[in-house]
Amino acid sequence: MNYWTQLSIDYANQRSYLDDLFQVYPTIPEGIRELNEELWKDVEKAFRKRDNITLLKNLLKFELFPIKDSYVAYLKRDETALERNPATVARLSGRLYEMGLNTIYARCSEPKETNRQIGPLFKRWLKKKSLGIEPVKLDEFVKAKGNTILDASDAEMMRFAKEHLNYKHNKGLDFIGRFNGKYVMGEAKFLTDFGGHQNAQFNDAIATVKAKGIEAITVAILDGVLYIKGNNKMYKSIAGKLKKENIMSALVLREFLYQI
Repeated sequence: MNYWTQLSIDYANQRSYLDDLFQVYPTIPEGIRELNEELWKDVEKAFRKRDNITLLKNLLKFELFPIKDSYVAYLKRDETALERNPATVARLSGRLYEMGLNTIYARCSEPKETNRQIGPLFKRWLKKKSLGIEPVKLDEFVKAKGNTILDASDAEMMRFAKEHLNYKHNKGLDFIGRFNGKYVMGEAKFLTDFGGHQNAQFNDAIATVKAKGIEAITVAILDGVLYIKGNNKMYKSIAGKLKKENIMSALVLREFLYQI
């Protein structure tokens, strides 16, 4: 098995992994969402009048609809469907009236889900000089002689990688650095659970680390449940068919970079 993958597995199973990982991904829930007061007054008015269509139209304007229902996304994208589907309107409105205005308000103003806040945290951690050096903007990165890390958006990193490192994928990158004269690039993911979206995140990172023809060392900077020893698909992959790839925790990344 890749030394750095094994080191990450050992770290996760023998040390204070989650406590230390919180320095990289401090997933603190945000405060409640601010609702537009005028729009909320329109919601209250339509609710009291039992004006189903107006009630739904107003609630669909909020970032978060108060009911989890498979048909809501369609209605958000095509408001005219409200007029053509009276049974759907009645069904959703009935649930809203049962909930009451207080519950509707609470649901619409719920904090963003933690996993949607994770994205920028890795780069924020890098900016704290967690790898021993402070990331720099593109002009300075290109001119730098020693070890350096690029401070740029995912899209800017992707453009740099395509122009300079023969990167041909259309996925944004989270990390580009140059250590001991060698470029290193990859994606960083915090995999909080198994299945669905998390599997897709895992696959994205693996596609980058396995990309052919890249003029850089590719890494998948992965953390979370994939290091739990067992019969889960992610662990079986990194311990099996992916055992030679550079898959590692952010917590061992520094050691990896300086030994290149």
